[in-house]
Amino acid sequence: MCASCDSSSKLLPATTKMARISFVRVNYLFLTWLTVLVGSWVFYVQYSAYTELCRGHECKNAICDKYRRGIIDGSACSSLCDKETLYMGRCLSTLPNNQVYTGSWGDHDGIIHCKLGEVVHYELGEEPEPRRETPVFDKPTRGTSVEKFKEMVFNHLKSKLGEHANLASLVSQILSVADGNRDGRVSLPEARSTWALLQMDEVLLGLLLQDRGHTPRLIGYCGDLYMTERVPYGPLYGLSLPWPLVSWVPSGLQRSMDQWFTPSWPRKAKISMGLLELVEDIFHGTYGSFLICDLTAAHFGYTDRHELRLTNTQAVVSEEEFRRTMQALKCETDADCIYGADCHTSCDLSERRCREEPFRPNLAKACEALKDYLLRGAPSEMREELERQLYACMALKGNAGQMNMEHSLILNNLKALLWKQISHTKDS
Repeated sequence: MCASCDSSSKLLPATTKMARISFVRVNYLFLTWLTVLVGSWVFYVQYSAYTELCRGHECKNAICDKYRRGIIDGSACSSLCDKETLYMGRCLSTLPNNQVYTGSWGDHDGIIHCKLGEVVHYELGEEPEPRRETPVFDKPTRGTSVEKFKEMVFNHLKSKLGEHANLASLVSQILSVADGNRDGRVSLPEARSTWALLQMDEVLLGLLLQDRGHTPRLIGYCGDLYMTERVPYGPLYGLSLPWPLVSWVPSGLQRSMDQWFTPSWPRKAKISMGLLELVEDIFHGTYGSFLICDLTAAHFGYTDRHELRLTNTQAVVSEEEFRRTMQALKCETDADCIYGADCHTSCDLSERRCREEPFRPNLAKACEALKDYLLRGAPSEMREELERQLYACMALKGNAGQMNMEHSLILNNLKALLWKQISHTKDS
């Protein structure tokens, strides 16, 4: 009996060991299967998103088809479609119908923008329907004279910017851009491309601001595909956290993290002066006043020389268009009267319509955007004065046009303070 008991007791540990090994194998196989399943799902989602967002080949095919049929022409058409020396690189698109790619054209590195027709969604397993393209190249029509086209451009600019004495010179500038092959005349295909570009507010505003160096320069175009110079550094500041971490990081910590990876303070001061000069130039500028309705850092970048560039002109709207839009808005409270991210007006409760006057001028919002950026690392001898001026600037209210003196005084004092600190450095 005792011998039998000893034998059984020796078998039990071996059986237990085998059971544990089997359990570990099952767990390992299950985890492997789960990893493969989750990985496949993530890959499918990412691939689906990429194929939906990144359709540069469709843009190129559509544009080149119209170019070869003689419908459109432009300075980049031959390089894109015939010589194939204009290349699309990395996809940067965030919307399916607005294709954005890095681009290379000879010695130029840039950003390529291209519009696609309306995206039609379909269920898995169904055949996709053809894309519905809007007829953007139907104007001007055959037989339109150059003088008539000039009149079309003038009236379009007037509707966008209002009545200004300098509109005629802007028309001449646009016709110079329209002459893509530099033969001294604007052909009908070139005029169609130019007209399509002018329907996009971001292109028009880019042309208005590029002479002052505030926006990336237009390098070339073909139809409504266009290429601008690349801004090497962007956004202005901030970290792009992976989406799983965004909800876990407190907003206060994220604001601090945003300022960790920025240039030296003198260089930040030079970049900040670029933003202040942009605000100054669009305040009662050559073609009227403009409002910046989204001053987030993602809309700005800077060059190797630390010169600021506005990389998303969709954040800017002419005061004429802003007033027209707000007049048409019905409201119940002030919260209903907002344009873009942060252009607010108040609600006229008696009329139940939004008022035209913005709450805060561009300068106040620019100073708010620059406060943490400039104060971090500021020289101790001027930090207190800089902080005082920034807060005075942020306190500006109402339409800047109603307080020209105060607006100009605060702007000039802030620029003088920054310039005094960097004028003797190589960064100036």
